[in-house]
This record gives sequence, structure tokens and C-alpha cells, in this order.
Amino acid sequence: MEPRGCHLRKRDGPKGEQEERPSGDGNAETHRAPDLVQWSQHMEAVKTQLLEQAQGQLTELLDRVMWEAVQSYPQQGRPLPSIPLDSLSRTREPPLGKQKVFVIRKSLLDELMEVQHFRTIYHMFVAGLCVFIISTLAIDFIDEGRLVLEFDLLIFSFGQLPLALVTWIPMFLSTVLVPYQALRLWARPGPGGVAWALRAGLGCSLLAAHAAVLCVLPVHVAVAHQLPPASRCVLVFEQVRLLMKSYSFLREAVPGTLRARGGEGTRDPSFSSYLYFLFCPTLIYRETYPRTSNIRWNYVAKNFAQALGCVLYACFILGRLCVPVFANMSREPFSTRALVLSILHATLPGIFMLLLIFFAFLHCWLNAFAEMLRFGDRMFYRDWWNSTSFPNFYRTWNVVVHDWLYSYVYQDGLWLLGGRARGAAMLGVFLVSAVVHEYIFCFVLGFFYPVMLMLFLVVGGLLNFTMHDQHTGPAWNVLMWTFLFLGQGIQVSLYCQEWYARRHCPLPQITFWGLVTPRSWSCHT
Repeated sequence: MEPRGCHLRKRDGPKGEQEERPSGDGNAETHRAPDLVQWSQHMEAVKTQLLEQAQGQLTELLDRVMWEAVQSYPQQGRPLPSIPLDSLSRTREPPLGKQKVFVIRKSLLDELMEVQHFRTIYHMFVAGLCVFIISTLAIDFIDEGRLVLEFDLLIFSFGQLPLALVTWIPMFLSTVLVPYQALRLWARPGPGGVAWALRAGLGCSLLAAHAAVLCVLPVHVAVAHQLPPASRCVLVFEQVRLLMKSYSFLREAVPGTLRARGGEGTRDPSFSSYLYFLFCPTLIYRETYPRTSNIRWNYVAKNFAQALGCVLYACFILGRLCVPVFANMSREPFSTRALVLSILHATLPGIFMLLLIFFAFLHCWLNAFAEMLRFGDRMFYRDWWNSTSFPNFYRTWNVVVHDWLYSYVYQDGLWLLGGRARGAAMLGVFLVSAVVHEYIFCFVLGFFYPVMLMLFLVVGGLLNFTMHDQHTGPAWNVLMWTFLFLGQGIQVSLYCQEWYARRHCPLPQITFWGLVTPRSWSCHT
């Protein structure tokens, strides 16, 4: 028999161990807790990266499957002409990145317009146009005793439009004939040597003449005849569009043509496909595109009517919110307070102009031409308004131009740099885009004032590298919209001041420095 004290100690022993064990386990869990949190965060980051990679690969795979399905679908009893995917991949050899794949899809706003809540927002903008019309009629009736809408600003902006359209004809004919004929000269079968070198030289000479026509003719007509802004817009947009389309056609078709001379047997592009490419709303050349089955002419008329309404809307905004503020600003003494207030005042009309340009051109105009040509891929933009970073905004604002820049500036630049300088390739994209935007502003307004160049290249470049895609959440979207408001206000204010300063303070003697120096800096009296 054991003493009672031993029994008591045995019963107390396990209990004591149970009481001491939690304190030891608690210390171990305290030490393991930070490691567990770090490990969980690491696994979440790995999961996010894997999901992003899988989503990108799955999207590309589904796009190719949809393209094959569209190509194999018979229309009107006949199969569509198709190009095998391996030949599509051979038309360009980008060692890096991926190709643009066209599939049948609607524009995002067309999908959103099916929702009643979004249609109400559209109705609010239409109501705003009605308010501008009513206010114009009321002011004219009070001041002059008559109810007549005057379109002086619209008539001035589109003055000499027939001359601009006549100038467009040789530009378009040059684009239709020269690049395709140059390609045929290079693709003509025959032995190499001197004969082929002469044909190649002739093709290059034709392309140089074509580039000279597109670059010099519209500038000469605009300067010699003093075309107003809207007529200049027609020329400069067509000039840039035709140059970009010519380059895309040659960039996509020339490699296959040169391989055909080497005996690989790829066929030359057809003239009908090239002619269709010149009219369809894309800047990336393909032999065939996915096509819709019919044309909805009521949809075409609706989009053209909406584009015209946006032009009228812009004229009312400029006439009511900008002209009264900036018309006489250059005649007043300069003050920092007046400059800051003018920029803040211009933010509202500036953002309205941005939205109108987006809706009129990227949605209405491009969708109207896509419908008339039965062009299936209507993704001309994405949901840029939801962007929380400027890289995402630049990618989604204008998908048509972004695809061209990504394919022919970024990817080709990255290939030339050996795939190791992505930052330099991205900087090249910004430089090309900023210079072209500044050239368009200079062409349309008739003077050089590098506001757009500085905002796009310097401010936009810094925001592109600082507000990157890892920033998410509503606060970053608010910040992005704040920068858009301020940027549009700066552009509208400074360009309007310079426009009126050059009319109120003409140069006594035309010099180079007088032309490139902002007149609004010295015109104040």
C-alpha cells in the first residue's frame, strides 16, 4: 500500500502538468504567430500571381478558339476565307509578347446601355444638352427679342470643309495605290540580283513619295488657306490614320513576302483585303476579320446622330463656358490668382469635352463604320473610367491606338533591344505618343504651345511609373479622376488663353522665336 500523500501527489501531478502546459504552448504559439502570418501573406501573393498568369493564358486561348470558330462558320452557304493560325503567327515574328486577336464582341457601352440605370445616366447628359439649348434661346430672347439658335462657332469651326475633303482625296488615293504596289514589286517572282534591287529601290522610292504626300500636302493646305480648327481636324486625323495603316500593312505583309521569295510559299495579301482594312476601324492589318451577318442601318443612323449631337454639345460648352471667360483675359493684367481661377473654372468644361470626344469618336463614329462594314470586333475601348492607375487608363482609353503602339513600338522596340529593356521600350511608347498628340494640337490650333507635350510626357510619364497597377481601391480611382479633371482644366485654360492672345496681339514681324514663344505670356496690358 502506498501512503495517501502519494495518491494525492499522483492525482495532483497530471493536473499540475495540465496547468503548466498551456503557459509553455502559449509562448510557442506567440513565437509561431508572426511566421504564420508571413507565410499566409506569401501564399496569398503566390496565389494572386498564379491566377493572373492563368487568366492571361486562358484569355489568349479562348480568343484563339473563338477566332477558329468564327473562321469556320459558314455565311450565305459559303465558308469564310480563313488563314491558319500557324500562318497568322508567321506573318510577324515577335519573340516577345502576343498578337492582337480579333473576335466578334460588342462595345462596352452598348452592353451597359441595356441596363436601365446606365441609360438614365445617358438621359442626364441629353437633358444637359437640352438645358444648354434652352439657356441659349432664353438669352437670345432677352437680349435681342428673338428665338433663333445661332451656330456661329460651329460654322466658323467647319469653314472651308469642302477644301479639306478635296485635299483628302489625293491622300487617300496615294494610300490605296502606293503601299500595295510597292509590296507587289517586292513580291514579284524572278531571280535576285540587279533586277530585284531595282524593283526594291523603286518600291522604296514610291513609299518615300507616299510619305511626303501624306506629311506635306495637308500641312501646306492648312497653312496656305488658314483652315479653321474643325477642318484641320479632318486633315490631321486622316493624315495620322493613313500613315499608321500604311505602316501596319507593310509591317504585317512584308515578312511573309520576303519569306515567299525564299520558297516558303505564303500567298500575297489580296487588294480587296487591303482596301477593306483602309476603311475598317482598326489599325492592325489582317487578311480577314470576323464579320457580322447583317447591317443594322438604324444603328448606323443612331450613332451618326449621336456624334452630331456631341459636336453641337461641344459648341454649346465652348460658347457658354469658355468664350466669355477667356475672350478678354489676355487684355487684363496678369495675376497668379486669375490664372489659377481660370484653370479651376476650366476643369468642368474640360472634362465634358473629354467625355464628348470619347463618346462621339471612340463609340459612335467607330461603331457606325464597324456596322456598315460588318466589322465584328467592337472593343474600341475598355472600362477606363474604373481605372485605379494610369497604366491601366492608357491601355483602356483608346484600345485601337494602344494595339498599334503595343505591336509596333513596344514589342518591336523590345525585340530590337533584346528583350531586356522594358522600361526603355515603354518610354519610347510615351515619347511617340506625346509627340504625335502635340503635333495634332499644333496642327489643329495653328500654333506651337507644348502644354500637351509636357502633361503627357512629363506628368503622364511620372504617373505611369508611380500609380502602377498594384494600386487598387476606390481612393485610387478618385485620385485618377482628380488628375484628369486638373489636366483637362490646364489644357483648356492655357490653350484658350493662347488662342485669344494670338488674335489680340499679332506679331509686328514674323520670326521663328516669335512663332514658338507663347504669346499669352506677354500679351497682357
